[in-house]
Amino acid sequence: MKKDLENRKDIELLVRSFYDKVKSDDTIGYIFNDIAKVNWEKHFPVMFDFWENVLFYTGGYDGNPMTIHQHINRVVPLTRSHFTRWNELFTQTVDELFEGTNAMLAKQRALSIATVMQVKILSP
Repeated sequence: MKKDLENRKDIELLVRSFYDKVKSDDTIGYIFNDIAKVNWEKHFPVMFDFWENVLFYTGGYDGNPMTIHQHINRVVPLTRSHFTRWNELFTQTVDELFEGTNAMLAKQRALSIATVMQVKILSP
């Protein structure tokens, strides 16, 4: 039996494992590697704060992820398939590493976040 997401260390494992998949993915990897040119060592702590706040309400994140995604969309138009693939990889990573209430919550929140971004970015 796998453990549930319980703390920041678990979130760090999830986020690093997820983005390892993203970076090498044929559908969305180029967006992160070639378009956004993500500085991973700078980006990871932000993502750790984001997901820790999403799951445990720590208040440690104060950014606006919509702004950067809207900017990326102006550079390379994002599509439904990009959001779908992101969510597939996230769900797959959670399922590989964790199970339990917080794991389910993480998958639900990821889907909600992706859905809201899709609506705001893809709708005229």
